[in-house]
Amino acid sequence: MKRALCFLFTILFTLSALPLAPACAGPDSEKTARQAERELDENELYARSAVLMDAGSGRVLFAKNADTPLPMASTTKIMTCIVTLEHADLNETAEVSAYAAKMPEVKLHMAQGEHYRLKDLLYSLMLESHNDSAVVIAEHTAGSVEQFAQLMNEKAASIGCRDTYFITPNGLDASEDITKPDGTSVTKVHSATAADLAAILSYCITKSPKKEEFLKITRTSTHTFHNMEQAADGTYTQGARSFTCVNHNAFLHMMDGALTGKTGFTGNAGYCYTGALKSQGRTFVIALLACGWPNNKTYKWKDARKLFQYGISNYKQADITNYDYVPRPVPVENGAGKDRLLKTKIQLPLSISQTAQEMLLSEKDSVQVREEIPKVLQAPVKKGERIGSLNYYVNGELAAQMPLTAAREIKERSALWYLKLVVSRYFYPYLN
Repeated sequence: MKRALCFLFTILFTLSALPLAPACAGPDSEKTARQAERELDENELYARSAVLMDAGSGRVLFAKNADTPLPMASTTKIMTCIVTLEHADLNETAEVSAYAAKMPEVKLHMAQGEHYRLKDLLYSLMLESHNDSAVVIAEHTAGSVEQFAQLMNEKAASIGCRDTYFITPNGLDASEDITKPDGTSVTKVHSATAADLAAILSYCITKSPKKEEFLKITRTSTHTFHNMEQAADGTYTQGARSFTCVNHNAFLHMMDGALTGKTGFTGNAGYCYTGALKSQGRTFVIALLACGWPNNKTYKWKDARKLFQYGISNYKQADITNYDYVPRPVPVENGAGKDRLLKTKIQLPLSISQTAQEMLLSEKDSVQVREEIPKVLQAPVKKGERIGSLNYYVNGELAAQMPLTAAREIKERSALWYLKLVVSRYFYPYLN
């Protein structure tokens, strides 16, 4: 009996020491918790190239072959859309050329000589990904596809893209031979990197003067329009053909906060996707290239969910400039101060032109602050003149700079200053 009671008490004690699982915890919450506790392994993603970016700062939070140029299919149309919004009047009417009418599927099936409002064609471009609409837009906006591609590449360069090259406005696979300044020839392929593609979408939704128009178009569920008929007096009226475009960005309904995005597919590119999601004031952008081929159309949605969930679980908004820092003064030589000693250097106090610089940080990120100022300056120095900078680094990479400026003016030693020096040294005793 005693042995049985001892055995029973041992069992009860062991069970009482075990941790109890929360009653409400289910498979999804446990999966989210595990995701928050570890780093995302790039091998978990189907995409050959992937990026998770902080849209506000442009900082890459996760990367897999992020700087490898790959064909990007119809994600190209993000750039086509923003270039058109920034360069053209959407109320203008565009004529369909023979070249545009011959574009392959997916297409609106416009006929040569027909007319359409540019605004309607942008919905056709971004909701249904019509290839013929892209060419009509490009030809009307810039005069030709080639000239429009030049605008696309110029915009990419201004955004900071380093390894992206546009040839077509619709993302169909293409290549061309370019003659370099030294006379040699190189073959360029219509391609982008995941990092550049994410930067382009980040620009579209945070910095472009047309960001609201871009979001309105890309978030629209359906858009119905007609072709335009030209009257004898040159004016346009609604035509007989009617079209309804449906948004094919299924991810808009897959996660709370899904903001915008664009899909793409060609035989060379595979399935591609770039999209944005907003959560608690944070805006994340992802880019996925070569994310499966038929019959793996859903791989991009699985990768998108993993990347966004990783960002939501691990990154919080923080002001990296929120540090109490007093910059050291800089000695100024040849300054006209009150001290009459020629070897004396005037100490110039510096001011920090500090504004909040917010970015997404994880618990593993570290912020360092370093000043970059000269050891000595030469007079004259103007008040407000930039002297150096306060540099903020995240994990050793430069993330923000704050200008350090002169807090006051220091004049150069003039002839009058030297005259006063001579008078004070040699004649002042006799004048008293």
